[in-house]
Amino acid sequence: MLVNIQAQNHNIIYIGCLTQVCFVLVFTGLENFLLAAMGYDLYVTVCHPRRYTIILNTCLCGLLSLLPLLTSIVNALLHSLMVLHLSFCTDLEIPRFPCELAQILKLTCSDTIINYILVYFVATVWDTVPLSGIICSYTRIFSSVLRMPSVGAKYKAFSTSGSHLSVVSLISQAGFGVYICSAFTHSSSKTAVASVMYSVVPQMMNPFIYSLRNRDMKGALRKIISRIPSF
Repeated sequence: MLVNIQAQNHNIIYIGCLTQVCFVLVFTGLENFLLAAMGYDLYVTVCHPRRYTIILNTCLCGLLSLLPLLTSIVNALLHSLMVLHLSFCTDLEIPRFPCELAQILKLTCSDTIINYILVYFVATVWDTVPLSGIICSYTRIFSSVLRMPSVGAKYKAFSTSGSHLSVVSLISQAGFGVYICSAFTHSSSKTAVASVMYSVVPQMMNPFIYSLRNRDMKGALRKIISRIPSF
């Protein structure tokens, strides 16, 4: 994106676009499943703190890290290889950044029924399974927190899960915004803005959100806010 802005060039070669599709699929799937794994980690932290090292042992942590990565890579390669067998019309223009699989399928002259079946099936699994895991984890977490007698323990539990819940909410809202924008508007500029908001903004905010758990970062943020003049 930075290279395109610097060069003022909006063109991309076919292999470059396909590579972008592959990376978007890999990191989107990986992020969804890692957020679910982090939700499970929070559940064990809050609900079973004394058994944390036993439940989340090295083997399980490695499995929760490698399995999402491997499945995301296989999924991305499968979609990319299927796109390679398609033929395309002339005057190709994608009204989004970056290249996305759904936009590429709209430009092809070939029959894409198999591609769409695979897309809808994988999208359902990739969205439903992690989201169900996150909802289940937070249901258990909130149920456990509400039974805690100490206010300090409740605050600590909520502060532990606050960063993760903020990231999940941010990504979900951004993805929902892209879906709504695609469904109800035909403006290429609005669609491009929504796509950038989904693919760039949440990822830029992640380090900042998680850094707020650090005491030094909180102190620095308070200093910055205190220097802002009030009107």
